[in-house]
Amino acid sequence: MMPRVRILIADDHPAVRAGTRRILEGESDFEVVAEAGDGKEAVVLSSTLKPDIAVVDIAMPEMDGIEVTRQIKGLAPTTAVLILTVMDDAEFVASALEAGAAGYL
Repeated sequence: MMPRVRILIADDHPAVRAGTRRILEGESDFEVVAEAGDGKEAVVLSSTLKPDIAVVDIAMPEMDGIEVTRQIKGLAPTTAVLILTVMDDAEFVASALEAGAAGYL
């Protein structure tokens, strides 16, 4: 049996976190190990838990998703960061990828 993919969800909207968790945990090989409501909490949890994937909202209080990505990649370089956003702005996308994000949705 393959190990489960450990995921951190970071979004300042509780309903979005809950919905994302529900979708991800519907897959037997995914495990949500933590949720963060702001950017600073996401960095601390990533540093401590070293999840396989961090799903990060680009617009959060305390620290935006681009800076969160930079810091996670510095503290937990094996964690893949996936930016989750409703923004369709090429500049934000480019900044997120430059910061080390593996991709965006």
